[in-house]
Amino acid sequence: MSSANLIRVALGAYLLIFFSYLLGPLVVMSLTAFNSASFPAVSPWACFSYEWFEVLFNDKHIRDGIYYSVVIGIGTVILSVSMGLAASIVLTQVWPKLRSTYYTMIIAPILIPGVVLGISTLVFWDRVGAFLGVSDGSLLHGLFHNGIFLTILGQSTFIASYTMLVFVARLQRFDTDLTEAALDLGATHTQAFRKVLLPFMRPAIASASVLAFLASFENYNTTTFTILEYKTLTTVLAQKVRLGINPSISSLAFIIIVLTIFAALAFEAANRNKDRKLAAAQGRGVTQKSGILPSFLTGNPAAVVLVLLAFMVIVMVGTAQRYSPEACKIAVREAKQIEIQKRIDALKETRRQKEDAKAAQQPSNAAPATPNNSSAFGNVFAPGNLSGDAPEQKVDEPEPQSGTGAFGNVFAPDNLSSD
Repeated sequence: MSSANLIRVALGAYLLIFFSYLLGPLVVMSLTAFNSASFPAVSPWACFSYEWFEVLFNDKHIRDGIYYSVVIGIGTVILSVSMGLAASIVLTQVWPKLRSTYYTMIIAPILIPGVVLGISTLVFWDRVGAFLGVSDGSLLHGLFHNGIFLTILGQSTFIASYTMLVFVARLQRFDTDLTEAALDLGATHTQAFRKVLLPFMRPAIASASVLAFLASFENYNTTTFTILEYKTLTTVLAQKVRLGINPSISSLAFIIIVLTIFAALAFEAANRNKDRKLAAAQGRGVTQKSGILPSFLTGNPAAVVLVLLAFMVIVMVGTAQRYSPEACKIAVREAKQIEIQKRIDALKETRRQKEDAKAAQQPSNAAPATPNNSSAFGNVFAPGNLSGDAPEQKVDEPEPQSGTGAFGNVFAPDNLSSD
């Protein structure tokens, strides 16, 4: 085998191991969502079922957790993207000698543990309310002790740093002469920002928004201290895992994975379609005849996969309305009962064989063994002690001792007897 072929085989093996390690747990969890077993498992497989999706949709705690997670995520996106964009613009305008110090201060919240951020957010806004003298029942008191408000503030303290990094990477490719040209032509700073810089930053804003929402949606360390009486999806799942889980959690994971794949394929299909239209407008590409397929599917593999995935989801939803695994469950239950009965019979047979072997080793005319007189109380509790046939045992009386005590033989029993 040549060195080039060996490198290809090694690279293929590495990619297989890497993607198996990366995507294997997701595939296994997705499969457990369709197993009727009461605990998430792929083996042994019981019955193909959609019942755990119904259990998921009927779980009020998970529905409330998803709702509050989305609300908090939207609030975190608005606050984090605004602060991150402002921080990135200031970073490009600040005095160069202070730029490294300013950058370190903005990045510092990423290095702080989420537990510390959650506790500090809770304590800080409680002290702010006490400093302002807000009374119980007032608007500010309710705001400073509201779990949704505190969670948005706590999460934004470090998520804004992530968004700032995205904006800084985009601003490094921005030509500041464009802004200066707009100002020279009479535009105000607001107009230059809105018409020059903001359109250039639009892709980075979209990427930072998605990053901020996902970071907020999956956050647990900070949220668990600031959410108070409310529940997010992560806190609900953590409580369920602590008390015991069922495959409805796997069905939720499967839905999230499918939605993520949908979003990625839709984004890729839109970009490919946009590039194709741009190339056709500039004369760099040849417009292909769609034929049977629609125009947006021609030469767009991502769009084709997206349509196939959508068709599969529709088929699954339609099948779930009609398919019932009850017959399969009854068969599995009967098979388990048969297997249990076989194990019981095997244990009984093994026990009987042991008893027969033990009886065969003992002689048939052997007398029962005499109990050993080696216990702590000797033969006191022997069954024959109270029967009349028991031999009398002579108890030796102690011999009288000589009067060698301190008082001689004064207290001897026969001193008072008349001889």
